[in-house]
Amino acid sequence: QVQLVESGGGLVQAGGSLRLSCAASGRTFNNYRMGWFRRAPGKEREFVASIMPSGGVTYYADSVKGRFTVSKDNAKSTVYLQMNSLKPEDTAVYYCAARQATSHEYGSWGQGTQVTVSS
Repeated sequence: QVQLVESGGGLVQAGGSLRLSCAASGRTFNNYRMGWFRRAPGKEREFVASIMPSGGVTYYADSVKGRFTVSKDNAKSTVYLQMNSLKPEDTAVYYCAARQATSHEYGSWGQGTQVTVSS
């Protein structure tokens, strides 16, 4: 398993930006597909974005497409989520997750970082 630690959350006004980081350790980072998920109060956890091991292919939830960008730096074993044009409905705890190339599910999760967007 890989260990994940998120950072970069905070309080921001609507329309503002934040960049989340997720530092990985313990295994070969390059072999993992990385994902970002979020859980808003009273709601189920939902997919936000993911990036393939090479970093060349990304996927986004419709609700964040065009506003969020996922990227990774394999040399630093870190994945990022750049969040622009934030909306109050983006308020949630954001989690980073790792999925091995041969697995069908995300097996490693970070502790989460709170993002709060005020109107």
